[in-house]
Amino acid sequence: MRIYWIKAQAPRRVLATVKHLGIDAECIEMDLMGGALKAPDYAALNPNMKAPTLVDGDMALWESSAIMAYLCIKKGSDMWPANDPSEQVEVLRWLSWNDGHWAPAVGPFYFEHVVKSTFGVGLPDRDSLKEKAPAVLKFGKVLDAHLERRDYVACCRLTIADFQLASMATDWQIAEMPFDTFPNIIRWLNRLARIPAWADPWPAKLPIAA
Repeated sequence: MRIYWIKAQAPRRVLATVKHLGIDAECIEMDLMGGALKAPDYAALNPNMKAPTLVDGDMALWESSAIMAYLCIKKGSDMWPANDPSEQVEVLRWLSWNDGHWAPAVGPFYFEHVVKSTFGVGLPDRDSLKEKAPAVLKFGKVLDAHLERRDYVACCRLTIADFQLASMATDWQIAEMPFDTFPNIIRWLNRLARIPAWADPWPAKLPIAA
C-alpha cells in the first residue's frame, strides 16, 4: 500500500489514521511546489492532481474521507462503522457538514496562516479575513453546542469525523481563528491533541518525490 501526500490538512487526517491504526504503508511525500502532482504518472492515479492518493494493488483511491474509511475497513476499526448503518449515517452527516460548511468557514484562516507559511507563498492577509469571521462564528456555534456534553463528534467515540473536522481547526491559535467563545471546540481539539498519531501524523523525513 502506498499513500502519496503533501504537508496539508487532507493528507494529515489520512496519515493520522494510518499511524493511529498501525497500518503498514509506504508514505511518499510529493514535491508540490515542484509540480509533482501534475506529473502524468500521478495524474493517472488522481485526475484531480491533488493529495492524498492511496494505491493498494490495482486500486487507486482519492478523497481523504474515502481513504480513511477504506483504511478502517482494512484494519477492522470502528472509526468507520462499516457494520452499523445508523452509525454510518451519523458519521456521514458530519463529514458532509464539514465539507459543506465548516471547512469553507475555517479554510481561509488555515490558508492565510498555515498554508502560506508551510509552502513559503507569502505573508497572511489579515484584512481579507475580517469578512470571513462571521461564517466561523455561525458554524462554530453549531459545533460548540453539539460538543457541549460530548467528547467526540459522532458515535460517542473517536471516528474519522473527528479527524475530518479537526484537520483545519487544530492549529486554530496559529491561524487566529475566532474560537475564544467556543470552549467545547477548544476542549475537543485539546483532547485530540493528546492522541499521539494526531499530534504528530507526519512520516519520518525522506527525500521528496519529484
